[in-house]
Amino acid sequence: MTTGPFERHGGNLAATAARLGCRPSQLLDASASLVPFGPPWAARWPLLQAALGLAPGASLRGYPDRDYGALRTALAQCHQGAGLEALGPDWLLPGNGAAELFTWAARDGAAAGLSVLPQPGFADYPRALACWGGAWQHQPLPLQAGVAPQAFPDPPAGAVLWLTNPHNPTGALWSRASLEPLLERFALVIADEAFLPLVPDGERQSLIPLVPRHPNLVVIRSLTKLWSIAGLRLGYALGHPERLARWARWRDPWPVNGLAVAVAEALLADPAGWRRWTARVQGWVAREGPWLTAQLAALPGLTPLPSAANYLLVRGEVSLQPLRERLECRHRILVRDCRSFDGLGEHWLRIGYQGRRGNRRLLRALEQEWAQG
Repeated sequence: MTTGPFERHGGNLAATAARLGCRPSQLLDASASLVPFGPPWAARWPLLQAALGLAPGASLRGYPDRDYGALRTALAQCHQGAGLEALGPDWLLPGNGAAELFTWAARDGAAAGLSVLPQPGFADYPRALACWGGAWQHQPLPLQAGVAPQAFPDPPAGAVLWLTNPHNPTGALWSRASLEPLLERFALVIADEAFLPLVPDGERQSLIPLVPRHPNLVVIRSLTKLWSIAGLRLGYALGHPERLARWARWRDPWPVNGLAVAVAEALLADPAGWRRWTARVQGWVAREGPWLTAQLAALPGLTPLPSAANYLLVRGEVSLQPLRERLECRHRILVRDCRSFDGLGEHWLRIGYQGRRGNRRLLRALEQEWAQG
């Protein structure tokens, strides 16, 4: 889907490769914020063999469990250390990626009243609200690290707040303490924490421990970003069981396919392996983020904003669209066009971290094209 001449999302490799006359594998994709290695071994061929019926324990011939009971139980257990010991599986709802869950959150939001969307912000929230004729207004955010939206004007009755932590596209990480007061001011708070598991020590700022005390809070997570399996489309929501049961009644049967369920259950069944993988991913973010930020800051006329996430928002003194187009056409490197983020324009790009080799390739191309103007 596009909004005018630019993409709402990064990562559209097939269409870009067809346009450039190359293979998708020849593209360096820094337009989508994905882990550049993986997925974990448990998500690879042995599990796929079983799921496809090539080994005992096949799971694709029959329909998935419509309630996703085993997956919900595994997800509840993985969050027990986050203050959710008393919560059962009915407090979690798997979805076909976080995007599907935004659609049902938006249905609740549209019924509640006006939605407040921090600006700049993710274009999928207005998309979801438009499905239900929901009304929204933008609330500008200062583009600097650590600024949380506590200072929003008092919202009208029934207002809904959509938050992304870490913020997308700036990468700013907001503390739990700074966000908790907002739960008393809004009728519904939808917290998108899709990137939070990738942030070193980011779980300390999660709103998940607040879910039991606040029936007006929904937290939405992505499993596929951390595990480098975005093609499987798998996310989940944490919220009051009554709300999640309502969402489940609204949607189509079996929105999460059996292969995604099998992969998730296998990964969740190995807590030690999950901790090692998470440490590897967070270590990559901790290494590549400061290094790439310093390299970009050394280029005159480019200013990368501080980021806790696995992407950087970069501001240019001039339009960066010609640079983006030259990177794509001459070097087969994709970076995110930020015109799809309300409040940003042609002076901004978002760059997803790569491995060191990929980041060096990106920097060589940037230096060459930036020098040529």
